[in-house]
Amino acid sequence: MRDALVKYGFIAVTVVLFVFFAATEPAFAQSSTMFSMLKFASVTAILGLGVTFTMVVGGLDLSIGATAGLAVQLAAMTMVFYNLTGPTAVAAVLLGGVLVGLANAVLIVVFKIPDLLATLGMMFVIQGAKLIPVSGQSVSSGMVLRDGSVAPGRFTPDFLLIDRGFVGPVPLPVVIMLVLVVVSWFVLSRTSAGRILYAIGANPEAARLAGVRVGLYRGLAYVISGLFASVGGLILVSRIGQGDVNAGASSLLEAVAVALVGTSVLGLARPNAWGTLLGALLVAIVLTGLTMKGFQYYHQDTAKGFVLIVALLFSFTLSRRKVRYTPAT
Repeated sequence: MRDALVKYGFIAVTVVLFVFFAATEPAFAQSSTMFSMLKFASVTAILGLGVTFTMVVGGLDLSIGATAGLAVQLAAMTMVFYNLTGPTAVAAVLLGGVLVGLANAVLIVVFKIPDLLATLGMMFVIQGAKLIPVSGQSVSSGMVLRDGSVAPGRFTPDFLLIDRGFVGPVPLPVVIMLVLVVVSWFVLSRTSAGRILYAIGANPEAARLAGVRVGLYRGLAYVISGLFASVGGLILVSRIGQGDVNAGASSLLEAVAVALVGTSVLGLARPNAWGTLLGALLVAIVLTGLTMKGFQYYHQDTAKGFVLIVALLFSFTLSRRKVRYTPAT
């Protein structure tokens, strides 16, 4: 009974909550609500996947929310300040995410700074640096620049399709999220590189003695995290339609929460892609259901906290297996 509860309990909680909200709020079960809920969960799930990769190697990327916010600013500046195309903005954002990941990798692998401290420092650097070119202002079409001129560019229609486009009836952010989940699952579960990443997280010294280039793979995990953060930022900026200086501020805690929640899925007791997706969906179900029932926005953090606590009960308290996540020091 205990093993069944550990393995399927979290999935059962998700199903029960979904059924409850669908039964008490008829609009909850409509397809439009389902797609809106998935779209809402897409950014958190994608950032959570980036955190998942760093957790797999025994680390944690605290800069992922700031990197998503940097992506928002880079995209807005590329199109609004420099009047460049949407594809150019996408390329600039993805490159920026990779560079942040490389910087984290160098700090952690080359300079031997602990993961949490290196990414915490990077978080503060990014949060400050992204405000300097815009003097602390949000970037929007028609804004007045520091020299008194008006910004010549705007968000291009093709760029806004990242969040507002569809593949058939499915919103494009949902498609992007599902593709990244499948790719992450395949890499982590079906490739030798994925097995090496898990081995490093379980015992880096044993992996090193087995001939694994531990530093290379740990650095790769942070580059992937930076790349995923930039993808989440692209969806976010195309959703809000401006370079909001506060974008990504709350994304770190949400991303870490859903990645931790994912460790409890199917009793795996380790970070995994499908678990992270389910964690993001559960948070979206709870928040959407509570909103439909008239709860105010200030109840949301409490609801997220309860979701995380329940998931951790399945991972740490009920499970006989130790969760395979040990922050590197």
